[in-house]
Amino acid sequence: MDKNFAARRRRDLIIAAVLAVMAALAPLFVKDVYVQNILILTLMYAALSQSWNILSGYCGQISLGHALYFGIGAYTTELLFTKFGVLPWFGMISGGVIAALIAMVLGYPFFRLRGHYFVIATIVIAEIGLLLFQNWDWAGAALGITIPVRGDSWLKFQFLRSKLPYFYFALALCCLAWFVTWWLEDSKWGFWWRAVKDNPDAAESLGVVVFNSKMGAAAVSAFLVAIGGAFYAQYLAYIDPESVMGFQFSLLMALPAVLGGIGTLWGAVLGAAILIPMTELTRSYIGGSGRGVDLIVYGTLIVLISLALPQGLVSLFSRAKAKGATR
Repeated sequence: MDKNFAARRRRDLIIAAVLAVMAALAPLFVKDVYVQNILILTLMYAALSQSWNILSGYCGQISLGHALYFGIGAYTTELLFTKFGVLPWFGMISGGVIAALIAMVLGYPFFRLRGHYFVIATIVIAEIGLLLFQNWDWAGAALGITIPVRGDSWLKFQFLRSKLPYFYFALALCCLAWFVTWWLEDSKWGFWWRAVKDNPDAAESLGVVVFNSKMGAAAVSAFLVAIGGAFYAQYLAYIDPESVMGFQFSLLMALPAVLGGIGTLWGAVLGAAILIPMTELTRSYIGGSGRGVDLIVYGTLIVLISLALPQGLVSLFSRAKAKGATR
């Protein structure tokens, strides 16, 4: 391994550990429930975007249908809990496994498509999933599912008095998604994915099994996203198809990584740290007029950042490092 690359990986791991400790200490200073909610959503979307980045950033298979896996994780967990009394912890794992299997089943025909055809296919299949759940009476159809909450319980992962347990789970999920990405980045899978992204034909000529590489990325990505969906369902204690499978979730998974730097280790985290608070604050303070002013401001800021930094916010650090090296 290149010494500079190895040193960078160690540095990334140390930085991540420091940031995780700082985040874990944040609730000691942040008592406002509204701010805690923003922190929870930021961590959750950082994890989701990091998971999306595995397939779309590293492997280059741009998906705008990940809301399907998010919804599968949410519905699997809550259906098992409300219908059969299965604890959410087991439901989360079940939802992740089911989402990974569905991702591979869908990948069999979809990964034969390329470019915008693949993107369109992911959007269509997610919308089909949304329609199916809207008309599936056993799963609550359009009315959704209300999760019965009977007090604070780690066993049932339900909390009424405090948001802190949800905060720490979201932090753990974010750390897990980041660490999985960090580990895969230096594995054979990570090298295969980057080769497939750059030039699939050349990668195949060098012995990379392109199809299997894409399937592996899809399975890992879908599994982690489904865990996020299960968490979100427990956090809200109510789900319906639109609230967990709407197209906006697919966009909110993709945007942080794109804004921060797609196909990079820190892009999704950095993008979520800016995008999600900005979304919530603009909605809260200038979204009450009903005229969409918050969306205009929010969209304008995204466009300006994208135009100024087309390679993402992480490119700022690359430029600073390059300037420091020339001095």
